[in-house]
Amino acid sequence: MRTMLLLLGLSLAIYGCSSGNKVIHSSDTNKNDTIRIANDSLEYQIIIIEQGFDTWLLSQPPRGFYDQSYLEAKNRMFVTDYNSRVRQPSNSRNIYSDEINYDPRVDYGYEVNYLLYNYFVYFQEKYKQHLTGGRN
Repeated sequence: MRTMLLLLGLSLAIYGCSSGNKVIHSSDTNKNDTIRIANDSLEYQIIIIEQGFDTWLLSQPPRGFYDQSYLEAKNRMFVTDYNSRVRQPSNSRNIYSDEINYDPRVDYGYEVNYLLYNYFVYFQEKYKQHLTGGRN
């Protein structure tokens, strides 16, 4: 029994120390969809809270359809345009909330770029916006 508890404790400690991208999906038809992407070693976090995003994402090209360099290039354009609109709230119907801190020199990995790209596509469709770079 003591050995079993020790192994369980050790397993939990190792699992708790693991790093890397962690994606947590939670959706409920009565609540907003929430997707959280975090990487403690790079000290960044993205939280996407948009009703319907999780379901919409299922209808999009799957992971691997675009390569990471394509997604990074699109995200650089989208973030630049989005942040510009955040700084000019009188011209943007109050749908642009906080600036997105996306540093093109940081390798955020495929998953972050994939989800961020798809969020921008979703955002443009939902709010009838056109960000520089468009969808394709």
